[in-house]
Amino acid sequence: MNTADLRIALVSGNYNYVRDGANQALNRLVDYLLRQGAAVRVYSPKVTEPAFEPTGDLVGVPNLPFPGRSEYRVPLALSRRVKDDLKQFAPNVVHVASPDIASHRAVTWARIRQIPVLASVHTRFETYPRYYNMAFLEPILEAMLRRFYRRCDALVAPSESMADVLRQQRMNSDIGIWSRGVDREIFNPDQRDLAWRRSLGIADDDVAIGFLGRLVMEKGLDVFADALDVLKRRGIACKVLVIGEGPADDWFRQRVPHASFAGFQQGADLGRAVASMDMLFNPSITETFGNVTLEAMACRVPVVAARATGSENLVAHNRTGQLVEPGNIDGFAEALADYIANPERRHTHGSAGEQRSLEFSWDRINQCVADTYMRVIDRRRGD
Repeated sequence: MNTADLRIALVSGNYNYVRDGANQALNRLVDYLLRQGAAVRVYSPKVTEPAFEPTGDLVGVPNLPFPGRSEYRVPLALSRRVKDDLKQFAPNVVHVASPDIASHRAVTWARIRQIPVLASVHTRFETYPRYYNMAFLEPILEAMLRRFYRRCDALVAPSESMADVLRQQRMNSDIGIWSRGVDREIFNPDQRDLAWRRSLGIADDDVAIGFLGRLVMEKGLDVFADALDVLKRRGIACKVLVIGEGPADDWFRQRVPHASFAGFQQGADLGRAVASMDMLFNPSITETFGNVTLEAMACRVPVVAARATGSENLVAHNRTGQLVEPGNIDGFAEALADYIANPERRHTHGSAGEQRSLEFSWDRINQCVADTYMRVIDRRRGD
C-alpha cells in the first residue's frame, strides 16, 4: 500500500474557524497528503468568517457555541447529511483530532464498518479545569478521555514526553509520535527588526521577555505575570513583548500594564515578532508539543519554559534554554534574571536552539502519520 492509496476522513473540533497550533498542524498534514496523491475529506464546524481558508475539502458538522467561550464551537452528533457524505467518500481510515461528541460518533461509525481509527492528541484537556478553580474535575475528564482513546486503533502524540503521559494514563497500547515542524522561511534570526521594536517602545539595549500564544488562562498567564512581579520587586529591569490575542486580553493587560502588546501576528510579521524577542517565556503545562517554543528556537531566541510535556523534549536545560518546575514562580524569575544579566549566555543558548530546530522537517514528520495510517489499515486487514 502507498500513501496515494489512502482515503482519510479527518474529524476535528476546530479546523480553521479559530487559528491555533493544532489546526495549523492538521492543515499542513492535509496539504502534504494531497501532494502525495491521497484523498482527504475534513469534517469540522464551519463559520461564516473563519480565521483562514481550509486546506482541502471541508464538510460542516452541526455545532453550538461553547458556553462562556463563544469563539469556540462544540461539534454535535453526526447528522444524516454528514453520514451520507462519509459513506459516499468511503474512507479506508478515520482520523479524529479532538475528543468531542462528533469524534465519538465518528469512531462508532468506523468501528461498525471495521475501518481503523487513528486519534491525534493535541492538548492536555484534562488539565484545563486547574485554571478555572475546578481541579476536582480532572480525574473525571481523564476517565472520559481514556474511554474515547481506547476505542481507537492507535494514537499519535506530538512529543515523547506527551506519549509517556498517555501511556501512564493507560489511554492506549499503541502510541506513536507525530512531531511538529517549523517554517524556516518565516522563523529565522534574520527577521529580527530593531526598528519594529522601537515602534513598540523597546529600545535597542532593552532586554525583551516575550510571550507568544493565545491569551487564555490555561497558557499560564498567571504564572507569567507573577514571575514578572518578582523581577520588579528585585529591581531587575526588562521589557515585555506580548504576541497574541484572546479572551483573557483585558486581564493580562491589567496584570502586566507596562508590557508592549503587539496583538495577533501571522506569516512574516509573526517571524519578525518572535525574532525581535530576547527570550521566550513559556510557562504553560497544557502543551503537547510547544510550537511556540520551536519557533523561538528557530529564531535563535533562548527559551525559559515549564518542565512539562512538549517543551522538555525540545529544550535542553542549560544548553538551548532553561526548564523550571511548573508553577515555581521564583524558579522562573531566577531563570529570566539569569538571561537578562548574561547576554553571552542568551546568544549561546539561542544558537544551540537554532541548530536543534533544523531537525524538524514538516514533510518528513507528516509522512510518519501517513505511515501510521497504512500500518493500522494493514493490521486491521490482518485481523
